[in-house]
Amino acid sequence: MLEGQSCVVSRALLSSCEQESNWVFLSYHLLDPPCKRPLDIVEEEEAMAITQRPSKRPNSSPSDSSDGQGYQSDSSLINTIGRDNSINCLLWCSRSDYGVLASLNSSFRSIIRSGLLYRLRRQAEIVEHWVYFSCNVLEWEAFDPNRQRWMHLPQMPSNECFMCSDKESLAVGTELLVFGKEVTSHVILRYSILTNSWTPGVKMNTPRCLFGSASLGERAILAGGCDARGTILSSAELYNSETRTWITLPSMNKPRKMCSGVFMDGKFYVIGGMSNNATPLTCGEEFNLVTKTWRVIPDMFPCQVGPTGAPPLVAVVNNELYSADYAEKVVRKYDKKNNLWVTLGSLPERPDSMNGWGLAFRACGNRLIVIGGPRVLGGGIIELNSWIPKDGPPQWTTIASKHSASFVYNCAVMGC
Repeated sequence: MLEGQSCVVSRALLSSCEQESNWVFLSYHLLDPPCKRPLDIVEEEEAMAITQRPSKRPNSSPSDSSDGQGYQSDSSLINTIGRDNSINCLLWCSRSDYGVLASLNSSFRSIIRSGLLYRLRRQAEIVEHWVYFSCNVLEWEAFDPNRQRWMHLPQMPSNECFMCSDKESLAVGTELLVFGKEVTSHVILRYSILTNSWTPGVKMNTPRCLFGSASLGERAILAGGCDARGTILSSAELYNSETRTWITLPSMNKPRKMCSGVFMDGKFYVIGGMSNNATPLTCGEEFNLVTKTWRVIPDMFPCQVGPTGAPPLVAVVNNELYSADYAEKVVRKYDKKNNLWVTLGSLPERPDSMNGWGLAFRACGNRLIVIGGPRVLGGGIIELNSWIPKDGPPQWTTIASKHSASFVYNCAVMGC
């Protein structure tokens, strides 16, 4: 996760900028003004120094040719250091700055909208995690923990049926997917950070709701859930956000809905849920991405409230599985070796829930995040509480808050 000064840029940047004042890219509504200039202009030698920073160097495209006078064409981005070095500088910039950079000229705009920088960042293991959540129907907020910035996304297009239906959300690659239902079918809306817009998503092979899901880079797995007729499913699918395709995977051993999913140690896990409308499941299932097989794990997750409770609130940090027990308001850690849960300490005091509904518990890089607020009439406040797991009980820190409805409908964390 990037912190502090993100990147340095050569003075040559100014000479390559075209004026495009009638076009704005990624028009996020920043709710608090930035406290720093979007770019710090420094000497060329410093810009060259950052390109030599020790890192896993991704494979970028070949440099453009010179015009014979020591300067390169506009497509070189930062003329005097060439296209390759320009791209390497951009990789280390915070993605909060990409909207400003894209407005400089057509070359910056093109490379940022293409998604190339995010693919190269993934190769170089440069990741920033942002939290996306919805406390009002059809409205989404994003929060950047590194820059402490709130952003308001464009309102979702929708009809009344989709607005009132149960919805699931998933962040994968540079996309935020929101799953809902129209009159007789399931639909997906796709938000792209490359265009700051909502478009229809690609339909699943077996459309569903109330499934368990998790993402790893540009791939995500969805398992279980219900189809449009209410049949509880055991099938699973893999989504690739780069190709925007769904691939049907082998089915689980047990059908289940209202379950949760996580990636841990390179494998996908489905936890909890219900096999019918009255019987909660305590077993989990593990999917091996190499052998394409499922394994049942008996008694992996204890029943909390019953059929009226929310799906398990679980998250993985550094390949360790944590759970928020909304009934007892405590955090637990999963002991993989002994297949049991160890109580670590309390959840934050103020966030409230209704049998787990309205409370978000997510992994955000190396920290756990709890999002919620107290239930009050006539408005309220939403808080983001953070804890970096280590020895000892949880020590929660409120990293952000704002006036808002305090019931979290959906939440996802995007790392790219």
